[in-house]
Amino acid sequence: MASEAEKTFQRFAVFGDSSSSGAEINNKNFSKLCQDCGITDGKTVTSVDVDTVFNKVKAKDAGTITFQQFTEAMKELSQKRFKEKSPDQGLQDIYQLMEGKNPATTSFYQAIRAGALDQQTNTSKYTGSHEEHLVDSGKGIAGREETTENSGYGKGQKGAGTYDKKN
Repeated sequence: MASEAEKTFQRFAVFGDSSSSGAEINNKNFSKLCQDCGITDGKTVTSVDVDTVFNKVKAKDAGTITFQQFTEAMKELSQKRFKEKSPDQGLQDIYQLMEGKNPATTSFYQAIRAGALDQQTNTSKYTGSHEEHLVDSGKGIAGREETTENSGYGKGQKGAGTYDKKN
């Protein structure tokens, strides 16, 4: 029977990697697991620490780590994250953080991008000169552009509208 931590490990291992059996996890998904489960806190444990530990526990030419190696990595990270605790206690605390967690599908960047776009397309926030172009303020095209007369006579020609009168 797989532990809760192992189940979480497997969910992250296969995330976005259809070729993964869930037995091994790549660096990208390992980092995501640490991020999404709150193991990385940006203070005691940073993304650099996560990369360093991953590269330390993996086999020299491997791109992934097994759950066994993952446990080693977590013991090491727990010593940074929970300095005052024993490696085993720290590991248990990390496993508690992982319990029942799934890979988050909306990334931080997507959320930011959506917010920025909303800001740009919200016309109630427009000010000053932009507003006249976007809101129908009655000026229309005549208020902001020089219009040309398309009468068929060249620029500055006299006698516009007299063509029909000639015999």
